[in-house]
Amino acid sequence: MDPNANTPPPAPEEFQRKLGDFLKQQYGDKTVFVSMQPQPDTAQTDEPGEPGEQKPIQFEFNYKPKQIKAHLDRYVIQQDEAKKVLSIAVCDHYNHVKLAEAGKAEGEYQKQNVILIGPTGVGKTYLIKCIAQLIGVPFVKGDATKFSETGYVGGDVEDLIRELVQKADGNVKLAQYGIIYIDEVDKIASAPNLVGRDVSGRGVQSNLLKLMEETEVPLRSQTDLTGQLQAALEFQRHGKIKKQTLNTRHILFIVSGAFDKLDDVVRARLREAQIGFGAAIRGEIPRDELLHRARTEDFIKFGFEPEFIGRLPVRVICKELTEDDLYAILRRSEGSIIHQYERSFRAFGIDVLFTDEGLRAIARQAVAEHTGARALVTVCERVLREFKFQLPSSNIRRFVVTPALVEHPDAELHKIMTDTGYEERVAAGMLVREWIERFNQKHECKLLLETDAAEAIVERAMTTHQPVRDICHELFKDYEFGLKLIKKNSGQTEFTLPRAAVENAEKHLSDLVLASYRGADAGSGDPAADDVR
Repeated sequence: MDPNANTPPPAPEEFQRKLGDFLKQQYGDKTVFVSMQPQPDTAQTDEPGEPGEQKPIQFEFNYKPKQIKAHLDRYVIQQDEAKKVLSIAVCDHYNHVKLAEAGKAEGEYQKQNVILIGPTGVGKTYLIKCIAQLIGVPFVKGDATKFSETGYVGGDVEDLIRELVQKADGNVKLAQYGIIYIDEVDKIASAPNLVGRDVSGRGVQSNLLKLMEETEVPLRSQTDLTGQLQAALEFQRHGKIKKQTLNTRHILFIVSGAFDKLDDVVRARLREAQIGFGAAIRGEIPRDELLHRARTEDFIKFGFEPEFIGRLPVRVICKELTEDDLYAILRRSEGSIIHQYERSFRAFGIDVLFTDEGLRAIARQAVAEHTGARALVTVCERVLREFKFQLPSSNIRRFVVTPALVEHPDAELHKIMTDTGYEERVAAGMLVREWIERFNQKHECKLLLETDAAEAIVERAMTTHQPVRDICHELFKDYEFGLKLIKKNSGQTEFTLPRAAVENAEKHLSDLVLASYRGADAGSGDPAADDVR
């Protein structure tokens, strides 16, 4: 006799839970059940009233453009114009959503969908991700080249909407306020004079256009095994299948691409206009300026359908990053890659210190890669790979990233591993930097030490066995008064000291002060000043 013959079948909720666990084991965490029960747009309230009384959820958005830009400034270096335009577009979009939800929207509204143009690695994706995190909406990134027209091999553009629900943990209400970001959209531009069906371009544009306008997207795909199993379970439980959809009217769409040849299209149009008016073509217009001059007709000639580009009214141009920009990303951005490396080494009990000169050397190598901020990861990984492998199994507990280490990592690693006094020098160097920082904070000036000047202080400390702080105090005890004189005479507040300033601090300060007096006298235009002295 079967011992399970009289065992009742599991409750639908238990069956759904077990089925969900099984699918996640088979297909990963992307498998998410959308609730089969209609979700009321309400939330429990603690306000007085009947027990269990509920009130509608109100969409909360109270940011101003300057607040959004200030948040972006913490993470993304440069791209000021792009940050301003995005901040305004996001505020316009979500303020309209808020009014629409409250039933106060008036007249027609053109959704502020955005097209971002710029080379790889300039922060396009990071900008949008930071905005989504700030305002608390789900964010989905898709690659335009992976989608195809329905019925052909490739992804379905409607999968973006379903993934938005997944990112919202099945909360359809929250998902309808999300942000969808589609990269490499320039790759689906149709070739001019194309005859026949264009699977990779025009068809995808048409399908994306439907999403960007306003449409109801079914949350269960016909090709999705999970969705079909959910439908079967719902039919078993209720005897019918409820069709669940999500309306895209409040979803903000942002597309981006490098648009490598768009500047040629704009240049050709401008040249034709100049020739048409009989004007001579003068000089070469920079690519950034050409992209800023791009019109709808240029995007159409590039290969976009008029209806498609018309649904992207906000256009943002991101500039290519320079060496100074990459250095600033490493030095100032809260999302700097060096924080990741600091955490990685700290997990092994190792402290890593990046000097300004070391960061500059990383930026210098990264700019040669021509992949924007992504190159910073490439360079750091190349430079620090062996350090990650070797140091955790050694007795080294701190090291400094200098230009020499960035340029010759293998030689510096060997030196660190074999030099018994390395860590002592590192600790002394950290104390030198700490003393200089405190001096600057106290006296409201910026005193910088060249690498060889800091090394000279460390060498003296190692040789004389004096505390680093005592040596610094002795060397720079007169600098507080001397720098104040220089500031009064010339207005200078930043001073970079070479090794000579350590070897003879008194003479170096005296030379600086005398030079400031000469500069002040030259500025006054009084020839009698020299006679007075």
